[in-house]
Amino acid sequence: MFTKILIANRGEIAARVARSARAMGVRTVAVYSEADAAAVHVAACDEAVPIGPAAVAESYLKADRIIAAARATGAEAIHPGYGFLSENPDFVEAVEAAGLVFIGPSASAIRAMGLKDAAKALMEEAGVPVVPGYHGEEQDPHFLAGEADAIGYPVLIKARAGGGGKGMRRVDDPKDFAEALAGAQREGQASFGDGRVLIEKYITSPRHIEIQVFGDGHGNAVHLFERDCSLQRRHQKVIEEAPAPGMTAEMREAMGAAAVRAARAIGYSGAGTVEFIVDGSDGLRPDRFWFMEMNTRLQVEHPVTEAITGLDLVDLQLRVAAGAPLPVTQDDLSITGHSVEARLYAEDPAKGFLPQTGRLHRLRLPDARARIDSGVREGDVVTPHYDPMIAKVITHGATRAEALGKLHDALAASEIAGCTTNAAFLQRLVRHPVFAAGEMDTGLIDRELDALTAPLPPMREAPALAALSLLGLDAPRAGLIGANDGFRLWGPEVRDVTLKAGEEDHPLSLAIHGHGRFSVTDGEGTYALTLVGGRYAADDGPRRPVSFARVGASVTVIAGGRAAAFHIPDPEAAADAAEAADVVTAPMPGLVKLVSVAAGDRVEEGAALIVMEAMKMEHRLTAPRAGVVAELLCAEGAQVEDGAILLRLEEEETADA
Repeated sequence: MFTKILIANRGEIAARVARSARAMGVRTVAVYSEADAAAVHVAACDEAVPIGPAAVAESYLKADRIIAAARATGAEAIHPGYGFLSENPDFVEAVEAAGLVFIGPSASAIRAMGLKDAAKALMEEAGVPVVPGYHGEEQDPHFLAGEADAIGYPVLIKARAGGGGKGMRRVDDPKDFAEALAGAQREGQASFGDGRVLIEKYITSPRHIEIQVFGDGHGNAVHLFERDCSLQRRHQKVIEEAPAPGMTAEMREAMGAAAVRAARAIGYSGAGTVEFIVDGSDGLRPDRFWFMEMNTRLQVEHPVTEAITGLDLVDLQLRVAAGAPLPVTQDDLSITGHSVEARLYAEDPAKGFLPQTGRLHRLRLPDARARIDSGVREGDVVTPHYDPMIAKVITHGATRAEALGKLHDALAASEIAGCTTNAAFLQRLVRHPVFAAGEMDTGLIDRELDALTAPLPPMREAPALAALSLLGLDAPRAGLIGANDGFRLWGPEVRDVTLKAGEEDHPLSLAIHGHGRFSVTDGEGTYALTLVGGRYAADDGPRRPVSFARVGASVTVIAGGRAAAFHIPDPEAAADAAEAADVVTAPMPGLVKLVSVAAGDRVEEGAALIVMEAMKMEHRLTAPRAGVVAELLCAEGAQVEDGAILLRLEEEETADA
């Protein structure tokens, strides 16, 4: 076994690898960018080496710096985690040329599966079923449009070297093909340095079921059963589980055997995942699954497999990379219970899952209720440089219903302030009747998006609780007569205050009766409010937990699995808001990839104006109203800051005058 390894990654996966290595008595070396100098993964390792600026291209993708760090610290092997260099065969060869061990498959295995078209051809030869489509070299747009016509709509355009949903577009109508193709090519080029695509038939009732495989380089290969990853948004996984709902023994055997054939066809060593698209329109049938791709690395969702098998996949990775044979055979493996994982992100589901940035003023995750894999802590900043994942929340139960119940409760108990998150969206998704019944497909989120992202009914007490915190009345000094106890000879002290939540005003009148007791008058009337010991109650209702994250004149109230942000309004902000409908601003720092309009163009509300790239994804910016482009303040290729004004609109009458 190795005595020291270097982890060529960051965030939750680097911390997770370090945890298993420590349990095995293996020392670890972290690498970090300037933005990650105080990161969780750095603290989790025994040593740490700086490798460059915040930008990924100048740090975590610098293979030479990472290899130099490994040699300088005496590391014998490099674990790549996932993403970054994990599926780069040139990196594997460079690691081995430096006399180090790559903890993962061979460069030849990665190359065999790295290009989707070549991989599908190889899988056909190995007897693994593949989806009908065009996987050739010809990339002329007119030719590809013809192939799409021949396959039949709907079709899926996929970046040839893609993964993680990047460079992928569904097209339902031939008239939309050209625009979707251009977007997929741009995203593929930006994410993988390869703008080539393939075209596949889109399965109308698809489920995404993948098989975890493990090989050891000694001719042994096993599968560790399946994971269902059908709950997706923008082709990225949201909730994963194992085993797959509705899976039959016959189907599991067929899929597992196909996945093992795929692994053996390329002499696979280490952890890998064979991903299949499944037609779930008539239940799970062994003649209705097709190979999509193989991920030649550890997957984000590997914890659910660990939960149902009792295996530590990172432990197995290290042992196999050190030359040991697999310690288990297929007959040794079995499934215990059910496990579910949710990806908790700093993103705004109501705004198209737009990634969010900001400081995590409060981050309390229920590690006593669930397994929490996280790469951030309270006080850390979610930056635009990296994936905005806050944590993976994993639960396990004897049944699927039990695991889902635990997941919902864990999400509801999470306390996060400083960034908008998808926590409420995930809670709704877990309780959605179709998902709860195990009858979902990959289109469920898109179909139910409005309901899943609709604003939650306001909690009446939230503005008053926020006001108590901002006025310093959330922790009254029991037993003392002073400013916070409300005692006055002529009656209770009354405070009038107006708070703002987004664009909505909340005028309140608070009567202070002392010892955490208040009367609140709002737009609906007057009610009694008690706030003592971190719990609140309205009128004669039950006492519920509440917490506050206060920063200056702003506070986030966290109660019942919901977070609501309020602030004392700035009078000057009203003037700025009046201009908001006339401008299009950058929602985050990023690169302007495409500008679709010019000054003087008339546009309709919702028209596509600009495409930005941020956090490795493209984001379409649209017109907030109909009008004329008065001024274009950005150009393709420009790097812009968060909030930068990119375009100004004016009324058509103004323009015509």
